[in-house]
Amino acid sequence: MTLRAVLWDMDGTLVDSEPVWARVQMDLLGSLGAQWTLEDCVSLVGSDLSDALVAWMSRIPEGAITAEELAERMFGQVLESLKQEIEFRPGALELLQACVKEDIPCALVSASYRVMIDAVLGHLPDDLFTVIVAGDEVEHGKPHPEPYLTAAKALGVDPADCVVIEDSPGGTAAGTAAGAFVVAVPQWVTIPEAPRRLIVKSLEPLTPEALRDLLR
Repeated sequence: MTLRAVLWDMDGTLVDSEPVWARVQMDLLGSLGAQWTLEDCVSLVGSDLSDALVAWMSRIPEGAITAEELAERMFGQVLESLKQEIEFRPGALELLQACVKEDIPCALVSASYRVMIDAVLGHLPDDLFTVIVAGDEVEHGKPHPEPYLTAAKALGVDPADCVVIEDSPGGTAAGTAAGAFVVAVPQWVTIPEAPRRLIVKSLEPLTPEALRDLLR
């Protein structure tokens, strides 16, 4: 096998946005009368946003807010935070830029909606990603393989010739189900060992050549 593309998750993998999500969830849901803890936030890491909305609504007193209103407020507050400032995960931007420099196509495959992805991309150099797949542009979100299969198809490559970089159990499951080799860099949640999966503490030591070696 030859490395044909690298498929990147965004939240918690490329950018350190999970603390933003956690802060907004606890503040907003608490203001609406819900009991929502950091552990609850961790349980949703990597989840499709539609599934997260169901979980949030299940904790809010009936009649306090509609699902549509909650989604608008939650996503709006996260969006404003992402527009103002983001932090990259250690080694992530450097590895991404190195891959692009060596003409390895990269795709961004996120459970976040397109408007949130655009907010993050506003902090990045142009043209790093050949393909972008947003959570509101697929029928089935992670852990279903559809997002990664969609990205590979758009790039014109076999998923087996791709490396997926992820931080969550759902995301790694999606990459594995798509047939890719998965590099997992967990931040909040433990990720189990599996075939064609490398678990690392940080992306800092990784290079494009190291990713190629995974498929040799």
